[in-house]
Amino acid sequence: MRNKPKVLPFKRRREGKTNYKKRLRLLLSKKPRLVIRMTNQRIIAQLVEFQNTGDLVKVGVDSYQLKNYGWNFSLKNMPAAYLTGYLIAKKALASNISQAILDTGNKSEIKGNKLFAFLKGAVDGGLEIPHSEDLYPSEEKISGQHIGDYATKIKENTEVYQRIFSNYLKNKLDPTKMAEQFKKTKEQLEQLTAKKITSIPFW
Repeated sequence: MRNKPKVLPFKRRREGKTNYKKRLRLLLSKKPRLVIRMTNQRIIAQLVEFQNTGDLVKVGVDSYQLKNYGWNFSLKNMPAAYLTGYLIAKKALASNISQAILDTGNKSEIKGNKLFAFLKGAVDGGLEIPHSEDLYPSEEKISGQHIGDYATKIKENTEVYQRIFSNYLKNKLDPTKMAEQFKKTKEQLEQLTAKKITSIPFW
């Protein structure tokens, strides 16, 4: 008897890039998927609609765009995650998209992490997304206040302060004012008009 040919799983499943069971559950919602991906440098978010010919990106943002609104701190920390979620929500509403379902890919969904800071930003920005508010980080962490408080606490120890916050200091940024800058950036995003939103380039 001949052995049956071996059936290989899809390449993306073999490489651990796509969980097809999870993807199917998301597609059955018939809502655009709010996709978040994190690199070593920034946070990328897209609103994606399924089509028979392939996924279609309806809206996309990159945390690098936050620089346009005065955010000069890390583009991958928790405040940046929240602000990126807030920004894509504003762009989504301008594109007549008001509902979505969160697609975290293969990221670990740990209560209070950056994924859920991003989610809260998107919800606060106006998107309707099924979720539990119990997953949110604290407001202190979302705004970066905990970083500012820690910086203030150790500031008198010059050696430790300069070592821990060397990247910020090199760029002439004061970590004790992160929460203040977060508030100002959010206020800038709140004032966006549809015309301004659609003119933002996506890298």
